[in-house]
Amino acid sequence: MPSRSVTREEIGRTYARIAPHVRRTPVLEIAAEDLGLSGFTPILKLEHTQHSGSFKARGAFANLLLRAVPPAGVAAASGGNHGAAVAYAAQRLGHKARIFVPEISSPAKIARIRGYGADLVVGGQVYADALAACQAYAAASGALSIHAYDQAETMLGAGSVGLELDAQVPDLDSLLVAVGGGGLIGGIAAWYEGRVKVIAVEPRLAPTLNMALAAGRPVDAPAGGIAADSLAPRRIGELVFPIAQRHVAQSVLVEDEAIAGAQRVLWEATRIVAEPGAAAPLAALLSKAYVPTHGERVGILVSGANTTAVSFASPSPRATPT
Repeated sequence: MPSRSVTREEIGRTYARIAPHVRRTPVLEIAAEDLGLSGFTPILKLEHTQHSGSFKARGAFANLLLRAVPPAGVAAASGGNHGAAVAYAAQRLGHKARIFVPEISSPAKIARIRGYGADLVVGGQVYADALAACQAYAAASGALSIHAYDQAETMLGAGSVGLELDAQVPDLDSLLVAVGGGGLIGGIAAWYEGRVKVIAVEPRLAPTLNMALAAGRPVDAPAGGIAADSLAPRRIGELVFPIAQRHVAQSVLVEDEAIAGAQRVLWEATRIVAEPGAAAPLAALLSKAYVPTHGERVGILVSGANTTAVSFASPSPRATPT
C-alpha cells in the first residue's frame, strides 16, 4: 500500500475512522489573569482527558484501523504515553501488544501500560534504546511496529486535534504545541496550513525541532530534562520536518523550572493535572518565551496527564462509635 500523505484531506478521512474510538476533548476559555498574565485570551484544549491520558490515543487508533495488523499483533517503543495509547487501542480492538519503554519512563505511565494488558519491556536509558529493541522484536516476530511520531498514520491521528480545535474555536490566532518527536505538531500544522500561527515549544534540554530548524535538517539533539519521558527523542521525525519547515511559525525553548512552574499554575488556576511535557506550552507564556499581541486568542494544548505529580490520600479509617 502506498504511503499516506499528511494533508488536511487525509486528516479528515482519518478522523472519520477513529472518531467512534476517541473522545472529542473539550476546550476551556479562561481569563489571562487567572494565569497571572494579561492582554490576551488563553484557550486550553484539554487533550489530557483523552483515552489513555494523552493525545496519543488518536494516532494509536489510526494505525490499528488503517493498517493491517498481523497475528503477531503490534509493537511500539515509547517514553510512556504512546505505549499506553497503543496498549489501550490494542486491548479495545482485540490485538496483542508488546510495548518497549526506557528506564526513565514515569511510574504512572508504566502502570498505565500494564493496566491495559500489554506485554511490557523496560530497558535502556533513553527512548532511542527502547526504539532499537522494538525494531529488533518487530523484525523477528512479524509484529506491526507503530512508531510514536515518524509514521504517517500516527501524524494523521494527531492532526485530528487540530481538526477538532478548528471547529471548536474557529477564530483562534495562535496555538502553542509541545514538541518531542514532532508527530503532534506535524499533524496539527498540516491541518492548519498556516491559517493559525503554530508555535513549537520544547525544553531547552531537549531542543529537537529547534536544532533541526537551525540546521536545515533533522540532527541529533540532547535528550534530557524534566520532560525527558515525553519530549526527548534523539532527533525530529523525517516526515515531520518538512511540514514544520513550511507551517510552524516559530520555535521557542523553555527551562525546566518554567515547566514545573506551569504545572503548578495549571493546578492552582484550573485544577488541571498536567505532566511536564503537557505544561511546556503554558511555560512558554509564563516565561515570556512567547509573547502574544494584545487581544490575541492563544490556544494552549494540554496534551497529557500521565503523572504522579498529585497524590490522593487514602480515606481516613472510620471512627469506632463510642
